[in-house]
Amino acid sequence: MLDRLSLRIRILLFFVALAAGAVLAMAMGGWLVLSRAEQPELAGPMLQAGILGGFLILFLVTGIWYLFDANVARAIDGLANAIRTRAVTDVNDDIGAEREKARYLGDLAPAAAAITRSLAETRSALAESVARETSRLSAEKSRLEKLLADVPVAVLLCTADYQLVFYNGQAVNVLEAGGAPGLDRNLLDYLREGPVRHAYERLSKLNDPEAASDLICATTGTGRLLSGRMRVLRRTDSTRRPGFVLTLRDVTSDLAAHAAREALLAEVFDRVRRPAANLQTVISVLSEDSEMAHNDELTSAMMAEIRILSSAVTELGARYDEGRSDWRPQSQIRAADLMDAISAQFDASELTLDTEGRDLMLTCDGFELALFFRWLGEKLAANGHARAFRLCLSEEDGPGAVFDLIWQGSALPVGAFDAWLGEQMDADIPDLTPRAVLNAHATEAWTETRPDGAAAVRLPIPNARRATRRPPPIQREVVYDFELLSKERNAGVLESRLEDLTYVVFDTETTGLMPSSDEIVQIAAVRVVNGRRVRREVFDTLVDPQRPIPQSSTDVHGITEDMVRGAPIIAEAGKRFHEFARGAVLVAHNAPFDMEFLRRHEKDIGVSFDHPVLDTVLLSAVVYGQLEQHSLDALTGRLGITIPEEARHTAIGDTVATADAFLKLIPILKSRGLDTFGDVLTEVRRHGRLLKDLN
Repeated sequence: MLDRLSLRIRILLFFVALAAGAVLAMAMGGWLVLSRAEQPELAGPMLQAGILGGFLILFLVTGIWYLFDANVARAIDGLANAIRTRAVTDVNDDIGAEREKARYLGDLAPAAAAITRSLAETRSALAESVARETSRLSAEKSRLEKLLADVPVAVLLCTADYQLVFYNGQAVNVLEAGGAPGLDRNLLDYLREGPVRHAYERLSKLNDPEAASDLICATTGTGRLLSGRMRVLRRTDSTRRPGFVLTLRDVTSDLAAHAAREALLAEVFDRVRRPAANLQTVISVLSEDSEMAHNDELTSAMMAEIRILSSAVTELGARYDEGRSDWRPQSQIRAADLMDAISAQFDASELTLDTEGRDLMLTCDGFELALFFRWLGEKLAANGHARAFRLCLSEEDGPGAVFDLIWQGSALPVGAFDAWLGEQMDADIPDLTPRAVLNAHATEAWTETRPDGAAAVRLPIPNARRATRRPPPIQREVVYDFELLSKERNAGVLESRLEDLTYVVFDTETTGLMPSSDEIVQIAAVRVVNGRRVRREVFDTLVDPQRPIPQSSTDVHGITEDMVRGAPIIAEAGKRFHEFARGAVLVAHNAPFDMEFLRRHEKDIGVSFDHPVLDTVLLSAVVYGQLEQHSLDALTGRLGITIPEEARHTAIGDTVATADAFLKLIPILKSRGLDTFGDVLTEVRRHGRLLKDLN
């Protein structure tokens, strides 16, 4: 029992026992004297003297205890907390503040400072050594992450319980219908259960890491069809079921393009077959009877069928050209870059090329177009037309643009140019012809003579737009934590180790400080999985409070009424936050304040915020004692965390600071023997007079 009492409580009990012992000793001495004295009239004065002496003893012991508690016990407690903090976290600053409090402890404070300084130096040297040794691995890991982030299919790594351990950027696009994926979340929240579970059960029974299973599955939200391949990982523990890798590709668009091409092909056969058969019959009749050649009705019928056939071929060809861009992938290229590449091709062929035109973004195959213009310049030079050219790019009235290759010299006949289009452009690519390039871009090219006597070849590009400022690139980094594969999962939260739980650390900004009447204007949250903050799993949204925001509140968090205009209301934002926090323990600084706002709107949101809750105010009280300051600034200061001035009192800034503080509190709690959530909850409830328990 005494082992769980703090040092200050033990010292207080010592002084209580000392005072009680002194009073009892004085009382026993007075009784002994009176029992042997022969003067009964001394009893009254002796009793008064005893009472006065007892009060003096109590006053003296209390005063000594107060001085001892203020200058010794609290100083020792502060030194212990400072040493513990630096022993189990990466805080390396000097314990100067604690040394000032411990000035009456002789050499203890300097010795503690020397220990922590030596620990910091050792840790720094070790970290530097490890950093040097792992720099190469970090570079390779970074390259691998970028490579996997750009893989054109979704890659997922899951445990045997279908919990996500790894996902890349494409997985976010594929699974977004079920909400953004997150580490340690269940894959079956995003994909329909049957095909995935059946494939895993089938492969896990084979016990063959080389075996793979193809499957078709659908998302839970929109029912979008996905083509997948699953492979089970090699077993490393005979008692634990292995995880699996699942690759997914969206086949809905492929199926649509394939179906459209098949439908067009069927229509081609249907619309061409009948007039072709009729023409064959008419021609057969004419060949058998020459007199029928002068039959006007037969001639009219033949011409009608020819017109039908010609019209059908023209229309179907146009529709085919329109649909080619749907299935032939082309990228967007800046016109200046493309013309620079074409200039390089002309320089290599010892030809002169000047370029001019608007800064446009072209949807095309830049490699093929560069080869096309090089081939065209070489052909024109070889046939004596010119060796100096000008390439101009101009906008069209519609969404397209036109390339003009212009030269001063003899014009190129249309027939000759048409004959050239069937030739080979490059010996290394024998199947690539100029006509194939034009067909791939659903365009044509032709020759013309300009009024100033110059000749030109015109080549339209169907899709072009003006270049604008490039938007910030979407971060498509891979997200992973392979340690999740080896974690044992506990059934209950209370019995779970702190590092095994998933946390969502959050903060709100509001119109005021009255949860019963004010409203939320911003919610931000981050996820903490396996003892680390997942940097790519962030929730941050403004909320329309549907009421004015006082200037006094705007002065604190900087959110104005114009900023929240058009933002989601609490019913929508709260539902999205509840989805983000599904299955996690909620963590906040002064959690009752934030939770009161959310729970007041549970009916409007349509959910219940029944998550387990931890409050970093109470955790700070457990670690540092109730007499210390427990504001976010004080806590982060003790833990060596710096909050940028521009981020303070913003929901996301305070959330990140709270999450970093919480991660540093976990090892301190574990060093005190508080290993499970239940242990922490029991200890927190002893500090309930600071804040109410939300569990």
